Amino acid sequence: MARTKKTVAEPEAMKAADTMTAIDETTMEAPAAEETEAKKPGRKPGRKPGTTAKKPGRKPAAEKTEAAEKTTTTRKAAVKETVHVQFSGKSYSTEELVQSAKDIWKYDLKRKVGDFKSVELYVKPEESVVYYVINGEEKGQFNI
Repeated sequence: MARTKKTVAEPEAMKAADTMTAIDETTMEAPAAEETEAKKPGRKPGRKPGTTAKKPGRKPAAEKTEAAEKTTTTRKAAVKETVHVQFSGKSYSTEELVQSAKDIWKYDLKRKVGDFKSVELYVKPEESVVYYVINGEEKGQFNI
């Protein structure tokens, strides 16, 4: 069997498009801005395109997007983190260690729970001890 080479004829629309690009674009005139402004429905003559009338009591769209961004950032910040320290067959979570520090603050140091602002915990599993710094001032340790 002999193979024949087929040629594809260029469609008429493609030929017409090529001839249209050859036309000088300066001969075409754009309609006057006043005519197009009056022709568009729902637009009052004399108002610039792209502007909208301000209605009293309405917030601009920019303020609405800022509020939307604030809600999305608070959602992102709601990630729950849990750290477990495991050694010698024991396991402690950060919540348990912080609660122990709060109990020391309340019962051992006889301080108000409302005064407990911050805590830094340093866990030393090889000694089975947790060192703490409460409110940047009170230092101590407890066994785990």
